[in-house]
Amino acid sequence: MHDERFPGLRRRGFLAATTGAAALALAGCGGGTDDKTDSGSGGTPKRGGRLRAAFAGGGASETLDPHLAGLFADVARAKALYDKLADYDADLSASPRLAAAWQSNKTLDRWQVTLREAAFHDGRPVTAEDVLYSYRRIADPKQAFRAKASLEPIDLDASRATGERTVEFVLKRPTAEFPNVLAAFGAYIVPENATGTDFARRPIGSGPFRFVSFAPGRSAVFRRHEDYWDGAPHLDELEFVVANEESARVNALLAGQVEYAHELDPTTARAHEGRGQIEIVRLRNSAMQAFCMKTDRPPFDDRRVREAFFLIADRKELVDGALSGAGEAGNDLFGKGYEYYADGLPQRAQDLDRARALLKRAGAEKLKVTLDTSAVAAGFTEAAGIFRDQAAKAGVTIDVRMGSKDSYWSDILDSGTLCCYRSGAMPIEAHISQRLLTDSTTNATRWRHKDFDALYQQAQSTRDKTERAAVYERMQRRLYAEGGFLVWGFADWILGTARKVRGVETKAPANTLDWARFDKVWLA
Repeated sequence: MHDERFPGLRRRGFLAATTGAAALALAGCGGGTDDKTDSGSGGTPKRGGRLRAAFAGGGASETLDPHLAGLFADVARAKALYDKLADYDADLSASPRLAAAWQSNKTLDRWQVTLREAAFHDGRPVTAEDVLYSYRRIADPKQAFRAKASLEPIDLDASRATGERTVEFVLKRPTAEFPNVLAAFGAYIVPENATGTDFARRPIGSGPFRFVSFAPGRSAVFRRHEDYWDGAPHLDELEFVVANEESARVNALLAGQVEYAHELDPTTARAHEGRGQIEIVRLRNSAMQAFCMKTDRPPFDDRRVREAFFLIADRKELVDGALSGAGEAGNDLFGKGYEYYADGLPQRAQDLDRARALLKRAGAEKLKVTLDTSAVAAGFTEAAGIFRDQAAKAGVTIDVRMGSKDSYWSDILDSGTLCCYRSGAMPIEAHISQRLLTDSTTNATRWRHKDFDALYQQAQSTRDKTERAAVYERMQRRLYAEGGFLVWGFADWILGTARKVRGVETKAPANTLDWARFDKVWLA
């Protein structure tokens, strides 16, 4: 970024070099809402201008290699320069992007993908060979690209181009939800034979903006791609600037030094909402908030104890206290509002009498348990204290144990019995496969049931979507009755914009297509 244009940024500690705060991981995001703020409306789009967007960054190690994108800033830059074959809609279903269409065989283990007519920034057409090169690059065992695990179902040695714009993907097993693979985080399409050097010097993608300049840890400037297949952006230019501290992002927005600030605190939102100086955009119900019970060890190996804990939770008090009211109550299931979510189940409410009765039948009337928490995520320590007090009313003694921010996520996968937990947006299918199968690598609740695994395999091999949804509902009903995730809420994700910004979509979880969709934004 050109410091002489914004002398106040350095003074406020705006640049990453002066803030020194830790960057945010991509996983902590998600959600959506049905309403729009003034930022999302405002009449006929106007062409022209530069929008400056402030994000937390990753310092001097930042890269424009889209296959390495791991932070919100990385992904926002990547989606401005590149495209994926598909991307997630607000309900986390896959929507076609560079792929115009896909079709499977009867056994769901071969998928034909047809590309739309699109071109890279240098005029070369996007071809099937570019797609295969991109996926094989991501799957390189010597690399640690983000989408590698998502592409695992594909046999890339057997997959082939059947035409300039058609690819036959051969899968290792039947996969009804294969479009989710095409939409996977980080699965961007790059030109055939592109290398790390290319991304560092002058990246070429097929996205809505062209590369202009990049200073890792400081700024990136992109310019409108006039021939973008989905329509040229309204903006002339887009600049990403790095500000790791929330206060720095807010101050820059208030001072008119940026027009878009990513991730604001609920207290900031309350202070400025409706005041007229800036617009607050809430992405409703974004991040799942939960307590995670280990189902393979006492006391939570007894389903009656797990049910009692479901009934101990006062979800409104947790949302109001731990999230400052910036969220909605959960119902012990992941993915509220997402495709396949079982929204017909009764909303759980606190019932201390029934909780005490269940604990008595389980021989756990004077239960004592340790709750692991950490300042690793907003609201964790507050939620732990609130739930400790709620549990005391049911005769349960909870000892809150503070963990290290550096090792918390790895520690809680194996140790302890009860912990604070959160998750960002992903399809419900991905949540199940990553966290709830016997061999899932991040199975924090230790939910291991072969019959449940079999239902997942049944869902994956079920071609009819209605029938597949019925299987997913059956699985969720079981988790609702006896699972290990006490999902008490879904937190809002909060953005701030200048009043002149229009076209910011408010029904868009942070990992989805319309989040940070700067090609659809304009300046009034």
